[in-house]
Parts: sequence; C-alpha cells; structure tokens
Amino acid sequence: MGSWWFWVLIGTVFILGGLFALFNPLAATLTAEQIAAWLFVLGGIAQLLGAVRTAGWTARILNVVLALAYLWLGVSLLANPLAGVLTLTVLVAILFLINGAAKLLLGLTMRGTSFFWPTMISGAVSVVLALMVLSNFPQSAAVLLGVLLAVELVSSGVMILSFALFVRGRGPGRGGT
Repeated sequence: MGSWWFWVLIGTVFILGGLFALFNPLAATLTAEQIAAWLFVLGGIAQLLGAVRTAGWTARILNVVLALAYLWLGVSLLANPLAGVLTLTVLVAILFLINGAAKLLLGLTMRGTSFFWPTMISGAVSVVLALMVLSNFPQSAAVLLGVLLAVELVSSGVMILSFALFVRGRGPGRGGT
C-alpha cells in the first residue's frame, strides 16, 4: 500500500486542487471540458486499435464507427470549448434530473423502511439541482463543471487522507498485516 505519507501528499494535492477550482470555477470548468475532450480522443484511438484486433467485419466496422464518433466528439470539444461547456452542462443537468427521478421512484417503493427518507431527499436534491442548472442556463455553464470538479477533488482528497490514516493505523505492530 506504500507509505502513509505518500497518501497524505496525494490527498493534500487533491484538496488544494479542489480549493483552486472552487476559487476559480471558470478556469476549472474549461479544464474539465478539455479533460473530457482528451478522454474522448484517447477513447477513440483505443477503439480504433481495438477494431484492428476485432474478428469479423461487422464487429470491426461497428468498432471503427464508434471510434470515429469518439474522435469527432473529442476534436469538436477541443476545437470549440465554449460550445463544449454548454453541451456538457446540459448533459449534467439531464443526468441530475434522470438520477433524481429514478431515486424518487425508488424511494416510493421503499415506503415504510429506514431507506425511504434518505432516498427521497437525495432524489429531491438531484431534481432541484437539475432545475437550478436549467433555469439559469447558459449562465450556469460558466461555473457548474468547475464547481462539480472542485467538490469531487475535495471529496476525493478527504477520502485519500482518511485512507492514509487507515494505512498508518494498520502498520507493523498495530494489528495490521
């Protein structure tokens, strides 16, 4: 698992990156859009490489079509980052809305259990977030992805720091393996 100090360092970097993103959400939004663009480009390249190894012409053609779609999307996002930010923001809002609706429906099936209220509240929060993003669109696009990236980085950083403490507590002589 490595030295626990390594995990403290990584967790701290994540938290500092998250705080930077929170203090400059527009730059973080553009960074998130560019990361997504490059992931699509890399995914398209990987899909093309996979197509070469695929047996059968039908599967190979479908892999090439998918690879070209990934590459087109990635290059489009790289070529026009502002349009990419708008598109990704709408996509996030739609995902929040679908996720919230699904949790609300799940919550209704959990009536009478201890899982009912947490599920209903989580679903309602997701729906409200979606409506907030959509009601303030396109202005919300300037910062939404950056704020989401910031929250994810801070959350992951805290989790990594807690892992560092876990690793430290399980060291030799402390009941660990």
